[in-house]
Amino acid sequence: MDKQEYWDSRFIAEGKIWGDSPSQSAHDALRLFNANHVQSVLVPGSGYGRNTKLFSTTGMDVTGIEISETAYKIALQFDTRTKFYMGSVLDMSFDQTKYDAIYCFNVLHLFRQAERELFLQQCLGRLKPYGFAYFTVFSDDEDTLGQGNRIEPNTFESKPGRPVHYFTDEDLRGHFRDWQILETGTVRDPENHGGQAHTHSLRYIFCRGK
Repeated sequence: MDKQEYWDSRFIAEGKIWGDSPSQSAHDALRLFNANHVQSVLVPGSGYGRNTKLFSTTGMDVTGIEISETAYKIALQFDTRTKFYMGSVLDMSFDQTKYDAIYCFNVLHLFRQAERELFLQQCLGRLKPYGFAYFTVFSDDEDTLGQGNRIEPNTFESKPGRPVHYFTDEDLRGHFRDWQILETGTVRDPENHGGQAHTHSLRYIFCRGK
């Protein structure tokens, strides 16, 4: 099962998997973006728009990219202010716009090493000079660390089509070696989907292109 099939099957079965409210990290990113006068934001892996809507309702010019056709169609109705593309974040050549900032929630850890590197280069190519970025990823404190088949260091596939990489702070900083790192930290992100309330242990990085 490839990524598009995996995520389509989930959104078909579960709809708005994480509810209507944005992640707490989106609020944190919005505060940082406002402090730095960000006006345009790209959201790779935008899902059905629960995070894009937070930015777009403030008047920011927001673009989302989503691989799942099902999520894309939901997003068109859920967040009518945002411009959505359906496509892979590993090849964003279909959008030549340069943005003030990127917000990326829990997408980077869903790839193997080579794809993570490619994804970050794609993101750099979509930023204006010295543009900002805020990413969240699964940390090595996640309860699910080690579940499934180990396919690379700190990377496990517990479900077909969904590898998960668990980041240490050093690892996260290493991935962003081509960026100017402004801040890293951890955030606890509560979720409730499928009737199961739980909290993810995430790492975040706030940085800017060079």
